[in-house]
Amino acid sequence: MQVSVETTQGLERRLTITVPAEKVEKEVNARLAQLAKTRRIDGFRPGKAPMSVIKKMYGQMVVADAADALIQRHFVEAVVSQKLSPAGAPTVTPNELQAGQDFVFTASFEVYPEIEVKNLDAIQIEKPVASVQDADLDKMIETLRKQHATWADVDAPAAAELRVNMDFSGSIDGVEFEGGKAEGFSLVLGAGRMIPGFEDGLYGKKAGEAFDINVTFPEDYHAENLKGKAAKFAIKLNKVEQQILPELTAEFVQRFGVEDGSIDALRAEVRKNMERELSQALKNAVKEQALQGLLDNNEISVPKAAVEQEIDGLRQQAMQRFGGAQQAKNMPQLPAELFQEQAERRVRIGLLLGEVIRTNAIKAEDDRVKSIIESMATAYEDPQEVVDYYLKNEQLLNNIRNLAVEEQAVELIMSKAKVTEKALSFDDVINKASAAA
Repeated sequence: MQVSVETTQGLERRLTITVPAEKVEKEVNARLAQLAKTRRIDGFRPGKAPMSVIKKMYGQMVVADAADALIQRHFVEAVVSQKLSPAGAPTVTPNELQAGQDFVFTASFEVYPEIEVKNLDAIQIEKPVASVQDADLDKMIETLRKQHATWADVDAPAAAELRVNMDFSGSIDGVEFEGGKAEGFSLVLGAGRMIPGFEDGLYGKKAGEAFDINVTFPEDYHAENLKGKAAKFAIKLNKVEQQILPELTAEFVQRFGVEDGSIDALRAEVRKNMERELSQALKNAVKEQALQGLLDNNEISVPKAAVEQEIDGLRQQAMQRFGGAQQAKNMPQLPAELFQEQAERRVRIGLLLGEVIRTNAIKAEDDRVKSIIESMATAYEDPQEVVDYYLKNEQLLNNIRNLAVEEQAVELIMSKAKVTEKALSFDDVINKASAAA
């Protein structure tokens, strides 16, 4: 076999592979001989039909099958011999396979780039430091109370944190517009759900009043026909309500799975959940900076095939989020451009992080794998049952091992980077994590 390699563009390679005529003949004859043994031919006993008859009946099919087999086998051999790493399936262009002649075909494909990770000491990471304080815990308990609150009518003017119920109708130049009308609409004032100026016009008004509010839609409003337009809303305020928070009784506490109904037990459970959430948010904040630093300091080309594969994965995830697995089948395909930038970033990170892992021979540490599983299990009612389930499922265990290897790689990057610490509050860390999600 003869192989020549040509760089056509960037990461694209074209192999020209020549298979000697004797190998071609051997492949074709072997397939014809196998057919002669297995095919029943009228007028001949099984396996006794002359080769000339077999060739006449099946020769064209055998030649096509032989060409496919030769291409697959010799492409793999050529890639190995040339020490190439294909990033996707090749595009094969074969010459016609003819008896007594060498068989020549070309295979075009992309390869993964050669990577040398460098400049890790130039990466700068601001490591957030935070803990769950008693005030954070008090605020979370208050949030739980608000989530289970009821509302009662109050004879008071509308104000922040009160809820109003109203009918309204919006118009522009005296003409009502689509989506600008509602009846029995409830709104907690101060939540910032409406366009600028709308809530301001409600403050101080009492149940039973009818009035108008003049507002201007923002220039970046989602509805094209309303951007920057001045509008008037006719309002009828039906009622004003205040929030009634539940008392911290045993019955209330038991709603959260705390069987003994004690406030101390509830606080301990809530603190544990907050600390788990905070720990993950802190870890993600550092990881994101480490990976971004890796990207910023190591420019590499990425194979189009790998990016396209990543786009397909992101597209499927988006489709399922929009309508679930069943409805996703009937939805129009989302354009690749929506995912191009994210897909390229993911592929770059994967290649660079993979090289960090390879060059440093990073293997999953058993203690870390166990620690990750135990941390995940704390979110469940029976943590030990979850741990045992993971330890018995090799596929899930491999997923955790991959996560452990990634964590170890990030820690290695951090050990070489310039790391400074910054004290933050619980809310700061969680809000930043939510914004980045």
